[in-house]
Amino acid sequence: MIEIKKLCKSFDNVKVLDNISLTIKTGETMVVIGRSGVGKSVLLKHIIGILAPDSGEVVIDGKNVSRLRQDELNEVRLEMGMLFQGAALFDSMTVGENVGFLLREHTDLSKEEIEKKVKESLAIIGLRGIENLMPVSLSGGMKKRVGLARAICSESVKIVLYDEPTTGLDPIMGDAINNLIISLHDKLKITSVAVTHDMVSAYKIADRIAMLYKGEIIAVGTPDEIKNTADPFVRQFITGAARGPITEGKALKEFKLKEV
Repeated sequence: MIEIKKLCKSFDNVKVLDNISLTIKTGETMVVIGRSGVGKSVLLKHIIGILAPDSGEVVIDGKNVSRLRQDELNEVRLEMGMLFQGAALFDSMTVGENVGFLLREHTDLSKEEIEKKVKESLAIIGLRGIENLMPVSLSGGMKKRVGLARAICSESVKIVLYDEPTTGLDPIMGDAINNLIISLHDKLKITSVAVTHDMVSAYKIADRIAMLYKGEIIAVGTPDEIKNTADPFVRQFITGAARGPITEGKALKEFKLKEV
């Protein structure tokens, strides 16, 4: 479903993504882990076409996203939904208007058809009857769920991207969001990509986990494979240890050479 091929991206001569390649299978949930600021959200923005790569490509269902015309990109985006880190709801719009935004802007559906799809999406995430509420009246967890409803509102959605889905939530609400992600995946048979530094969430929702470190994917595996890895960089991150190669500035390439 998603092929990331030798993707590179720099900002102000600082390389954020360095020759990244990753394949995400149709119907699987891929979780990308890594410390804050390593480029996880930048990777998501390339997948959805908000950012263009310096080199390399992102291929979605056979289409190179960076080479599409705007109208072609909009068609691809109708098959994709994204939950932003802060939910990114429009404060001046009602919940219903937020959820149906993409359909109003990029489809010819009637007002009645959009309202029906909005209600269906809110029902799926367990928030019936809140279409007329304003975002300011919602809790953080409810805002995340409304963001999810917006992500799945298009009936053609095949891919959902999650940017730090549990950030800012208490453990109970975070677990509720994890369960909702799993439920949506199972009900809608979608391909999911989540970026997070929350290992509880990563282990629970992932089919496979990839770790991003210094612009490179340094490990890919099932949750069990990642839990049991011998790689010291991955181990330090997943255990949250204060001391280790990441914080002590040891170079990954140097370690690999010594290991060999």
